[in-house]
Amino acid sequence: MIVVVGLGNPGLRYAKTRHNVGFMMIDRLMKKYSVKLKDNKKKALVGVCTIDGQKVALVKPLTFMNASGNAVSAVMEFYRADPETELIVLCDDVSLPPGTLRIRKKGSAGGHNGLKDIIAKCHTEGFTRIKFGVGEAPEGMDLANYVLGRFSLQERKQLEEAMERAEEALPMILQGDIDRAMNRFNEKQKH
Repeated sequence: MIVVVGLGNPGLRYAKTRHNVGFMMIDRLMKKYSVKLKDNKKKALVGVCTIDGQKVALVKPLTFMNASGNAVSAVMEFYRADPETELIVLCDDVSLPPGTLRIRKKGSAGGHNGLKDIIAKCHTEGFTRIKFGVGEAPEGMDLANYVLGRFSLQERKQLEEAMERAEEALPMILQGDIDRAMNRFNEKQKH
């Protein structure tokens, strides 16, 4: 079982904000693969489907972003999945320009509190990430306010294009061809 976790904050107040890109991508995958998420009593909503012959759990943590590791580690334990080979995390990245898609095999949290908590609770940096660029906060603006803010129309269009590319990349990653996905989708996007 491959566990695909979209990071975000629960509740309508945070819906469609920059920090909820992971939730938005899970919603998109749910629609594409006709999946309904259910509370699995593991601090997350989970729906299981098959993507290109691979059994996948789509996950939206019910914890807030900074406590994402609690939900992720519980789901990983529930499925007896290995974070280093069976976890893919979808999240926002303020260090990437809007519309940029970045696939990584492993790495540090890079200042992302959700990733930081997953690394702490799963005891590894060695899990796959698909990161969506949301751009840097404007000068003088608090980072928390920025990531909890909504996209402009232009940014929304760029995000939709990045999500289309992520949909294309996911089956490659699920089949273990992450290098090909990185080579194809990590090039710098011109927007």
